Amino acid sequence: MTLQIHQFPCLSDNYGFLVHDPASGETACIDTPDADAYLREAAAQGWTITQIWNTHWHPDHAGGNETIKAATGCTVIAPATDAAKIAAVDRTVAQGDTVTLGSYTADVIDVGGHTLGHCAYYLSQAATAFVGDALFPLGCGRMFEGTPDQFWDSLLRLKALPAATTLYSAHEYTQSNARFAIFADPDNTALEAYAMNVDARRERGQWTVPTTLAAELAANPFLRADAPDMAERWGGTSPIETFAALRAAKDTFR
Repeated sequence: MTLQIHQFPCLSDNYGFLVHDPASGETACIDTPDADAYLREAAAQGWTITQIWNTHWHPDHAGGNETIKAATGCTVIAPATDAAKIAAVDRTVAQGDTVTLGSYTADVIDVGGHTLGHCAYYLSQAATAFVGDALFPLGCGRMFEGTPDQFWDSLLRLKALPAATTLYSAHEYTQSNARFAIFADPDNTALEAYAMNVDARRERGQWTVPTTLAAELAANPFLRADAPDMAERWGGTSPIETFAALRAAKDTFR
């Protein structure tokens, strides 16, 4: 039976995700920005929450852990490096570990940079990755705690996934990201088409998450920091330096 993913908006611009394995009846929350919304959405689907998979410690990702665990008795899984800042953790994970949901296995990928311990969960059987705030459509997370070399290594691990992988990010930031992306990479025709599609979707009130790795490899300037044309435009003698220049520019872009 096919894995089911239920996506819903919560807070001001977050997305919530419930991942359900019909065969086992298990359901995982990907992060917990709004406990009430998660419990309500799970009940509407007729699903029982059995796990929480946190990507990082920020309150709009782990703030609902205690309430959901109290209501359901679920198991909370969180990245080891961030775990001291996360409530109600039962198990910590790091690069190379796996978590399971029924017959489905997710690889834990270290995507530190936004926070030091940020992790993603990649379910190869479903060609799906939950990437939190590490990577967005046409963008990446702000580098609050990490370093450019750490964050670039994280993006390389995501770039190495199969191009057909569906990427679920945690926020609806794509229109804002597109404005910077076009500034950063103005000659990219794939990006131009992508941005036009984003505007059309948002005008219709549609979500721009999820995306695919293939689309991001072609159009996301942060994933293209190792392209010669990006180095020529943004400087740097290595992809790390080019990425750092792009990230710094995005931090002050208006």
